[in-house]
Amino acid sequence: MSRTSMPRGGHRDQPGAATAVVVGGGLAGTTAALTLADAGVRVTLVEGRPRLGGLAFSFQRDTPAGELTVDNGQHVFLRCCTAYRWFLDRIAASDLVTLQDRLHVPVLDAGRQRMGHLRRTALPVPLHLAASLATYPHLSLAERATVGRAALALRGLDLDDPALDAVDFASWLRARGQSRRTVEALWDLVGVATLNATADQASLGLAAMVFKTGLLSDPGAADIGWARAPLGDLHDTRARAALDAAGVTTVLRGRAGGLRAAPDGGWLVDVAAGPGRAEEVAAGTVVLAVPQREAHGLLPDGALADPGALLRIGTAPILNVHVVYDRTVLREPFLAALDSPVQWVFDRTGASGLAEGQYVALSQSAAHDEIDLPVAELRARYLPELERLLPAARAATVRDFFVTRERTATFAPAPGVGRLRPAARTRAPGLYLAGAWTATGWPATMEGAVRSGLRAARDALTELGRPAPDGALEAV
Repeated sequence: MSRTSMPRGGHRDQPGAATAVVVGGGLAGTTAALTLADAGVRVTLVEGRPRLGGLAFSFQRDTPAGELTVDNGQHVFLRCCTAYRWFLDRIAASDLVTLQDRLHVPVLDAGRQRMGHLRRTALPVPLHLAASLATYPHLSLAERATVGRAALALRGLDLDDPALDAVDFASWLRARGQSRRTVEALWDLVGVATLNATADQASLGLAAMVFKTGLLSDPGAADIGWARAPLGDLHDTRARAALDAAGVTTVLRGRAGGLRAAPDGGWLVDVAAGPGRAEEVAAGTVVLAVPQREAHGLLPDGALADPGALLRIGTAPILNVHVVYDRTVLREPFLAALDSPVQWVFDRTGASGLAEGQYVALSQSAAHDEIDLPVAELRARYLPELERLLPAARAATVRDFFVTRERTATFAPAPGVGRLRPAARTRAPGLYLAGAWTATGWPATMEGAVRSGLRAARDALTELGRPAPDGALEAV
């Protein structure tokens, strides 16, 4: 049963039972808890916030247009995100998302006021994108020709080659004839949104993984999906119901203040669930599914060969700009922009509960230069840009304008980060790490978070001599 305080005695009244504490209720921690519970382990999940979902959450906001349910940021997934799609099925939330039948991204060049489209066909890879690239108006004929050659070179890279981690993506692209315009209008259009970094800031290894998996593996791999309901309905409400049904004890507003080896084996976790309400929870397995700095602070001595590596994993911000208009200004579910500070614009009207007008959200990745700007300055910058991109906005009235900021939204996918990301299994028996920042091979996405939770749980179950549930095994 979900609760905000610890049950007296935790699971220590059940000697011999396989027990686990999962610290962190984001996608990684929820995934680990469900997978362990599905294998018969008695699990306590500890989350410091009053909700689950980590950074993919929703909140309520009163506006002149009425009360809105706001996602802290726009999150999307792709058809190739098999683990996240498994997670949606596991928490019975697949009915709350939509997935394109075929990839289609409208791309508007604000300077030239020209619309282009990235679409796929049903042809096999790489021909599925050939027609779209051949008519892509934001590149010259010569630039389009170089894209095909670079894509074939990407397809030939070995993602298991550690040397790729030491090279930045921009240098690799330049060496294969990609112009600055080609990088901006194509490679960064996709890469910034998925990696939270421009090509010059991104590891070739991670960039190659994104493009090989998303665009060069299967014709439908890059079809885009997104939530039709608030993220909180998925990652909190439905996830909590799934945890309850699996028998997981969920402690919200709880904080793991210490972790130490128990004298007779296993672990003792100090859990504070409010002022003066602390418990010592015993468990054979512990999964730390928290950000890397928090995990570093909880790790016991000797758990990692180089615990300082966690502190050397950088972070990258995402800025989200939210605008409520008195009328419809965007006819598509989303569009991407070129020659503009705007990156991606999404229609959030239906999911927010807005009755009249339209609510659009701008997702601004790698926003190092803007993350701390005052709201007034951001308003002065982005409202004119939206009018330039969306002519209908010029006659519309802005009913609300606000921003949400995630200063440490993701780990920074910089060259060299691969050697810093730890595996799920630590040197300490029964102790595991989860989080998108661990060594999943993926960038910091919802897919990477779920994969990390699955790997941590599967490693733990292997040590316990228990098989992972079939669905979890098939997801990655």
